[in-house]
Amino acid sequence: VCVCVCVCVCVCALTACRCTVISKHETCSCYGFRTDVSGLFPRHNPERWSVTYKAPEPMGEHFFAESFDRGTLDSWVLSSAKKDDTDDEIAKYDGKWAVEEMIDSKLPGDKGLVLKSRAKHHAISAQLLRPFIFDTKPLIIQYEVNFQTGIECGGAYVKLLSQTPDLDLDQFVDKTPYTIMFGPDKCGEDYKLHFIFRHKNPKTGEYEEKHAKKPDADLRTYYTDKKTHLYTLVVNPDNSFELLVDQTVVNSGNLLSDMTPPINPPAEIEDPDDRKPEDWDERPKIQDPDATKPDDWDEDAPAQIPDEDAVKPDGWLDDEPEYISDPDAIKPDDWDEDMDGEWEAPQVPNPACESAPGCGAWQRPVIDNPNYKGKWKPPMIDNPNYQGIWKPRKIPNPAFFEDLHPFRMTPFNAVGLELWSMSSDIFFDNFFITNDRITADRWANDGWGLKKAAEGAAEPGLAAQMLSAAEERPWLWVVYVLTVALPLVLIIVFCCTGKVRHTHTHTHTHTLQNTALDLKKRVALEGNLV
Repeated sequence: VCVCVCVCVCVCALTACRCTVISKHETCSCYGFRTDVSGLFPRHNPERWSVTYKAPEPMGEHFFAESFDRGTLDSWVLSSAKKDDTDDEIAKYDGKWAVEEMIDSKLPGDKGLVLKSRAKHHAISAQLLRPFIFDTKPLIIQYEVNFQTGIECGGAYVKLLSQTPDLDLDQFVDKTPYTIMFGPDKCGEDYKLHFIFRHKNPKTGEYEEKHAKKPDADLRTYYTDKKTHLYTLVVNPDNSFELLVDQTVVNSGNLLSDMTPPINPPAEIEDPDDRKPEDWDERPKIQDPDATKPDDWDEDAPAQIPDEDAVKPDGWLDDEPEYISDPDAIKPDDWDEDMDGEWEAPQVPNPACESAPGCGAWQRPVIDNPNYKGKWKPPMIDNPNYQGIWKPRKIPNPAFFEDLHPFRMTPFNAVGLELWSMSSDIFFDNFFITNDRITADRWANDGWGLKKAAEGAAEPGLAAQMLSAAEERPWLWVVYVLTVALPLVLIIVFCCTGKVRHTHTHTHTHTLQNTALDLKKRVALEGNLV
């Protein structure tokens, strides 16, 4: 029992310990314990958990880095444009942006870009340090999002704006050409993580959006837990790509095989001018032309006939109608027989029929006719002239091309947020674009890693989490009781069973010893008698 209690206390103590990575240094702390009975549960000591915020500093090769810790939007451009084909009242990009700390910030001093307005169009963008050219190095873009007040319907995705001669950030709208669109989006119960890129047709020069397949992972938690999440997109020169949330891959694939519509069109297409011949027979079955209707087939036989075996129930009142005129009804005073006709009392069920099996003329019930066959039709047989389902012939696709390097996308030189949302206070932070994975991970650890450590430090201990979970799901109390009671019962049974077995063995040994002693005395006594 002592060993078990010690193990339990050690487990509780270990669960009260937390280790987090803060500014690339591993820091571990354990909660204290009270001396009374309630002290068996960990107590959080805020003074022992303090995370000091330090703005991340970009290191290594990068094209864009923004932590908003300067507290201004000096390097960003607010769009003053209007959406086309939209009512003037809602066409303006007049949604408000602010640089501020999170509502429930665990890191004082950490600021980010906040979308402040509901049901408004928002557009803001910033230039890169230099254009990103898709050559021999990967593209890595990452940023943080926190849906502080939840999200009803709206997006939090970014657009990498294509490098074009007429790019004007002041006129940034939904139709501004972009190279990649990436990030979370949600409406109703549809949780999305977009990865869309615009592919240029090498034959026509036209652009077409290509969408990555939907992730298999469940994304719901990232939109509902009100925590800061890190979204990362990695596109490699070998055409492979990865979508990560909190540095965990939630979707991956290849640009050549996992985009919709496909990058490359089919080499052959159906001939639009081909027509099905008039005598083409697509019927797999036909009626047997040699079949004849049997002589005894009666098509006029009814489906149902009266049951000749039925007998009228005893007590049936043939002379009593089912309904009679209401004897209590009175003609209304304003009834005009010239206008309304002769007044008749309304019909009510005949009270004489209530105790009888029925009233009125008795009729036999109907039953299915055993001789009914219906209209005769010839049986179906295999069509000897069946030619299959007709399809147009294949011809070479005049629009065919083969792009084996879709990674070589249109260069981009700006990043923007063009959003409409029914929720406000969406928090963005720590945008970073690079072509080096190590550099991106370092930025993530210095930024998002610090937030994660602070949020983890503020979480309740194991006991508090268990109690909170039980409040939401009362059936967990049964699990808790069984988890605690079952080991105790086993310990008691083991200890008690062991004690009884020992006593029984001792008693049995003592009995054997007494028996042997009695035998010795009897032998000695008999010897003396002899």
